[in-house]
Amino acid sequence: MVKPKRLLSLLLRLIAFGATLAAVIIMATSHEKGSFFALSYEAKYSDTPAFKYFVIANAIVTVYGFLDLFIPSESPLWRLVLALDLVFTMLLISSISAALAVAQVGKKGNSSAGWLPVCGQVTKYCNQVTGALVAGFIAIITYIILLLYSIYTFLNSLLGKTPCRLSSPGI
Repeated sequence: MVKPKRLLSLLLRLIAFGATLAAVIIMATSHEKGSFFALSYEAKYSDTPAFKYFVIANAIVTVYGFLDLFIPSESPLWRLVLALDLVFTMLLISSISAALAVAQVGKKGNSSAGWLPVCGQVTKYCNQVTGALVAGFIAIITYIILLLYSIYTFLNSLLGKTPCRLSSPGI
């Protein structure tokens, strides 16, 4: 029978996996053609280094999250998972920070630099970027909860309160 703590951990890891996968798919498929005066252009995520970083970081965390689901509950690798959860949470935070900064400039522009907002011309593209950022935020929140839960479990095992089975999703 599955213990409630293991079930909670598995559910959180599935949510994190789904959110990072959704962020990658939504951002990677975001493109739209627009025109500004007589100029036509295509807005796509690959034109912006911050959006590329967002896609690559979320893809890496998606693969990690998928592999995480198959680690047996009694494996000593769960101590490594605690450290990797921290590293990948920081990776997600940095990628969404960069992408959010660029998205803000795309939406509002920057009058000091003379950059005009582009979301008025490519609304579908901007809506997809917003959707990817929302999925990224869901992933970050989920990974932070997982990280806190793993730290709690690890510290309890050090204090001798419970056996050390760090957020193991194994059934």
